[in-house]
Amino acid sequence: MAWFVYILKCGDDTLYTGITTDIPRRLSVHESGKGAKYTKGRGPLALVYQEECSNRSMASKREIEIKALPRSDKEILINAELLSL
Repeated sequence: MAWFVYILKCGDDTLYTGITTDIPRRLSVHESGKGAKYTKGRGPLALVYQEECSNRSMASKREIEIKALPRSDKEILINAELLSL
């Protein structure tokens, strides 16, 4: 089963990074206010980055790496993703 690392852009212009096996379902949970405590009340939310990983362990490690990046580096990831679409 594939796992994904994703970044959401919140309505207050902050970024949230998480992992899931089903991005549309997880985004729906975040939008309903029942996702992560951080995203509650920060809508609207927009999926701005996703990266597939082979398993949960790899996804968790990548999530930690991304969370440790400064915002400018996260924006480079996001912009590279947008250019590849």
